[in-house]
Order: sequence, then C-alpha cells, then structure tokens
Amino acid sequence: MGNFLAFDLGASSGRAILGRLNGGRLELSEVHRFANGPEEKGGALYWNYPQLVEELKTGLKKALAVEKKLDGIGIDTWGVDYVFFDRTTGEPKRWPYHYRDSRTARATEEVWKQISREELYSHTGIQCMALNTVYQLAAHHREHPEDFENSVFLMMPDALGFALGGEMVSEYTDCSTGDLLDPVTRQWDWTVIDRLGLPREVFPKIVPPCTRGGVLSVALQRELGCGPIPILKIGSHDTASAVAAVPAPTEGSWAYISAGTWALLGAELDRPFRSAESQLNSFTNEGGICGKIRFLTNIMGSWLFQETRRVWNEERGPISFAQMETLARETKPCEFLINPNDASFVSPGDMPQRIIDFCTKSGQGKVEGDGAVVRAIYDSLALYFRCKLETLGKLLGTKYACLNIVGGGTKDGLLMQLTSDALNIPVVAGPVEATAIGNLLAQAMTVGEVADLAAAREVVKNSFEVKTYRPDVEMHALYEAQMPRFQALTGAE
Repeated sequence: MGNFLAFDLGASSGRAILGRLNGGRLELSEVHRFANGPEEKGGALYWNYPQLVEELKTGLKKALAVEKKLDGIGIDTWGVDYVFFDRTTGEPKRWPYHYRDSRTARATEEVWKQISREELYSHTGIQCMALNTVYQLAAHHREHPEDFENSVFLMMPDALGFALGGEMVSEYTDCSTGDLLDPVTRQWDWTVIDRLGLPREVFPKIVPPCTRGGVLSVALQRELGCGPIPILKIGSHDTASAVAAVPAPTEGSWAYISAGTWALLGAELDRPFRSAESQLNSFTNEGGICGKIRFLTNIMGSWLFQETRRVWNEERGPISFAQMETLARETKPCEFLINPNDASFVSPGDMPQRIIDFCTKSGQGKVEGDGAVVRAIYDSLALYFRCKLETLGKLLGTKYACLNIVGGGTKDGLLMQLTSDALNIPVVAGPVEATAIGNLLAQAMTVGEVADLAAAREVVKNSFEVKTYRPDVEMHALYEAQMPRFQALTGAE
C-alpha cells in the first residue's frame, strides 16, 4: 500500500490530491484547491510564483493532516513556462512570464532569422506556437539579458519542486514542450540553442520521468513536523500524466484527447514522427512516460468556454458552465461556426465579442443571443476534433474505431456527445481526474508499487468508471453536411 500526493496545476486552478494505492485500486481525495491565472504587472503577464509555492505548502500541510506518512510528492503543470534562478543564491530572478504574454509577438520572426521554421521542426518535431519556450527565451534574452547571467532556468513543475527542496534539474516531458529538445536523444538540441545565441550554461540537466528528484527540505520538515518525503519526477507536463491515465484498450489502435483549457488530440507512439505533412498540420512530438512519444496537436479547448464565462460573470453576474450548456442545447445547431484555433481567441479578453466578430467577418451574419455564442463553440470544437482525428489517421496510416477523452472536459456531456456525433464513432469519456491519476501512478512506478505503464492503466480500469457516448444518426448527418463550410472557415482539409 502506498500513499502519494499529487499537485496538479492547470492554467486556471490547482489541486492537491491524495492517492492511496491498495490491492490494485487507486482511491483519490482532494485535500486542497486554489485559483490560478495570469497577473498583470508593469504591462506584462506573469504567474505569481511565490503564491503558488505557498499554495503547495498549504496543500502539503492539509495532506499530512489526513495521512501522516507520504511515500512521495509529484508535481505536474502546463508546459512551456519557466523560472530563472540565481545559481549562487537559489532565488528566482523574477516572476515567471505567462505563456500568453505579448512579448513573444515578434519573437517568432527573430528566431526564424537564425533558424528557419522548417529546419526548427526538423530538429525538434514541435508544432510552431508563439508561446513555445524557444520563442519565450528569445524574447526574454532580448529584453532582460541580465537574467541569463549566473543562472539556470527550470520548467514550472521543477521550479515548484525546487522550492520544496527538490534538485535543480528539469524533467523530460515538460522540457519536451519547449521546442528545444531532440526528440530522439530526449536531450537539449545544442545546435538549435547555439544558433539562437542562448548560453548553454542556463540549461539544466534533463532527467526522465519516474525518477527520484530530491526530498522535502529540512526547513519544511521542521515547519510541517514530518520526515524527508521524496520528491518524485513524474510526467510533469500535465498532458503526459493525463495520457498515462488513459484506460486504453489492450488491442487495436486508439487515439485520445486530454480535455481541459487546451484540448490535446493525438496518439501514443514509440518514436517521433516528423514530416512536412505533420508540420503543415501542426502535429507535435512531446514526451510521455516510459519512453513514449505523445504525437498530438493543440486545440483551443475549454479556454473558449472559460473566457466567455469570465466576461459574462464580470458584466452580468454569475453564470455556471451547466447553464451555458443548457443555453447551447436550446439553440439551433451549426447556425454559426468558428475556427477554434484562430489567433483572435488566444489572449485573454472579450471572448463573446471576438466570437461575434469572427462570425460577422466570415460572412455568417449577425450573432444574436448568448445561446448562439455558446453553441458556436460546441459545434466548432466537435467539428475540429473530427478534422484533426482524420488528419492524425492519414499521417499515421491508421483508422480509429474509438476516441478516449480524459480530463475535466469530460464533465461536459454535451461536448462528449457532439464529438461522437461529428466523428461517427464511440467516445469513451473518463476518468475526469486523469492528470492527477497519471501523476500518482507515475509516483507508484517510481517507488516500485506499480510495474509499468500497462499495469498502471489496469489500475485505472479497476478504479474509475468511464462513460461511452455513441453517435446520433441525425446529428452526424447534419455535421457531415456542414464539413465543407467548416473546412473553408478553418483551412482544414
């Protein structure tokens, strides 16, 4: 029997979840939850790193009040962001930038002057997004070269672990999101780094997932009245942990979506896949646990709902996601469609108005009513999932008979059903807490409580219920008829 603590931080909230592994079953209990999000300072967007550290300490204290002996702590977060630390003092040089900060707007062109977009992809296999670490570091080096002196940067989960007493190293799966790694060697690509003029000495040692990464600091042990709890390196990119918890079938080909603020759609491979076609279609080769590659593409997921809800809450008062779902159910489908990945939807702002503007500019007419705004998100996500799954199948020469969706997005039953309708295949939804589950099971693998990835997925199947959605014939026919129109709006094949 093992007791593990997972810290799972997303782009809008974080949780501390206690996991008890006993007899091949995993039990979860949430002991702490806190808000997270960008903070504006001096015209830039940051993460409040000191506050996040305090939230971890609070979560650890609450966990120890429930379970006096912990066999490990694992931390997962979103990807691409980092913290610079002074090598001498160990103190952060500044708050970490938020990946939606505008400073990277011209960094892509600056990077491509040193190494072309095509050559960069041939090295790293990572889809081009302005928020990638490579562009963030280029912008950071331009604006604050002093931060690179006597420094090392750690990716966010490792920076948080370091604050608890962890080693000054970074874990592979999170590093892999930054567009700076060789996906074959799983180490920094020094050719890329040297071409960009970034000093090698700021790049930390990379360690694989399912390894030990230090112990809780003596100061925290004294403060919390506990012993030297191991800090374990898990699949510290949240999608790596989520994919590890997919209750995948033991036979046949399967694809997944990790559904949260972002919807990550892809397949699990044994080796990277890089081609002109995969680059053109924005597919990326990120790291998974146990030597796997997450071959996937990023889709704007619940972010569209989250920002719409935030704006309406501020303007009119509280509205729940359930109420937004009801609005969509009561609205005519496919009257308005958007490109979920349009650049106008990336940054925080008036999302409802941006959706209205997109529909107007694309000649779809005037959007009237909240229901039409929300329904446009639902239908467009379902259709985009279909386009991307079809592209994935063409790239890998595979036809998928079902789609596994995990994560918080599976709580949205309408989105799950419409996705099944659009794809015309079953959608297996769950578990909801996939990221925390994958985090906990990777810890269990690290200490020898679970043998391997296949065994971990059997624990998932034994421990958590999933729901299967099957396509509705009429809705599939409607979506089928809308595909040419949607493809014209998005540029999808």
